[in-house]
Parts: sequence; C-alpha cells; structure tokens
Amino acid sequence: MAYDEILYATDGPVGFLTLNNPGKINALSLTMIGEVIDALQKMAADDAIKVLILKAAGKHFCAGHHLAEMVDGGIKDYKGIFDQCSRMMQLIHEIPQPVIAQVQGIATAAGCQLVAWCDLAVAEEGARFATPGVKIGLFCTTPMTALTRAIGRKAAMEMLLTGRYVPAEEAKALGLVNQVVPIEDLDAETEALARQIAEASGFVLGIGKQAFYAQIDMPDDRALRFATQTMVMNNAAEDAQSGIKAFLNKETPKWKNR
Repeated sequence: MAYDEILYATDGPVGFLTLNNPGKINALSLTMIGEVIDALQKMAADDAIKVLILKAAGKHFCAGHHLAEMVDGGIKDYKGIFDQCSRMMQLIHEIPQPVIAQVQGIATAAGCQLVAWCDLAVAEEGARFATPGVKIGLFCTTPMTALTRAIGRKAAMEMLLTGRYVPAEEAKALGLVNQVVPIEDLDAETEALARQIAEASGFVLGIGKQAFYAQIDMPDDRALRFATQTMVMNNAAEDAQSGIKAFLNKETPKWKNR
C-alpha cells in the first residue's frame, strides 16, 4: 500500500510511523486513519520490529479528526469515521510492539486520545494537550475513553468540560506523558527510550504488553490468577530460559523471539 498521509520506516528494531499532513495539523482524515491501520497491521507481523515511535511532521502532533469530513453527512457517514478511528486506537493496544508517542506542539481531541492510547509518551517542553470538543458542540467522548484510563477521573473531567490546554509538565504530573524534554532533544530522547526497550526479547515484550492491558481492569484476585498463569507460560518460553541462564552465568542473553 502506497501512503499519502503517513510515512513508515524502520531502523533496526525500531519502527517510525509519522503522521504526514502538517498543512492540516496532521488531522486524522479517513485516509490517514486507514493508512495508520495498514502500517500497524504490517508491523505487528514483523518480528524484527520491537518498538514503534509514533510521531508527526511539522510544528504540531495532531489536531484530532479532520472536521471537514464531519459536516453535512449522515449517521452512517459519521459512524464510519468513528468506527475506523476506534479500530486504529484498539490496534495500538493489540499489536505486540510497545508504541511511544513523540509529541511536539498541540495534541488535541482525537490527537490527545492518540497520545493517551499509546503505551508511552515523550513530549517537548512546549507541547500542549486538550479535549476541546465541548467548545464546538461535540463532546470528546471517544477521547474520553483513553483519557480516563491514563489520568485521574477529576483531572480528565476538567479537561473534557473546559477544553483548556494542559501544558507538558502538567500532563506529565497527571500521567498523560512519561517524559518532558527540550524540543531539540525530542527525537534523540524518544529514540533512546525506544532502543532501551528494544534490548529485551520482542516475544517477551509482546507477552508483557498484552498481559498489562488484559489485567488492568480485572478485580485483584482475577488479575493475580491471570498474571500467575501468564508468568508460568512465559517462564517456560525459550527466551525466558535463555535469559535466566545468561543472568546466572553473567552473560548477555541471545534472544530467539520464542
């Protein structure tokens, strides 16, 4: 599939997916959403890729949905847009590779949702986050699902009700992003995080990521039973046995991705 609104590249174990329509503030058009879905599906099947950096061209990360596609349509049209966007968001959690959002400028509405839905996020000092749909009569209910899972309830409700911009350092304090760095260091710091993660077995990273989201909303007893069974199966895997033996022998493990 040839891409018109994204770029996709790899460098060793790291994939780079770039939203590439800066003239529209990287708005999530149906075209862009479809291309992101395609790239995520391809990457999920690529055992050589261990981590994905989701970034954006231009001054800003993403302004949310492409609003020009959301006027003078019908319920079926709007359902198609939001269903596709939800599929894209779900894929971010479903693929085995951890996904790191690299954020500059603004991340608003579904753009903020995208950041919240990624596994990790690194933002530059001037980045700002908002769910401002309430100001145009379209409450950010789909971004709300990601936001309420990433930060506390009252902080999420304030963002949703006011639509105000949250600066990067506040977003970090709330748990929306992991790191805040100078803009000149954004590429290097995000890639450093990705490569640190990529030192692990890709097979084990996938087990851990999928287990994390599977257990996160379970009651404690059920979560512990699930985690125990997952760890039992993980312990029997070749990479776990190799890694444990390498640690005991003070050697560097050699991963076989199984």
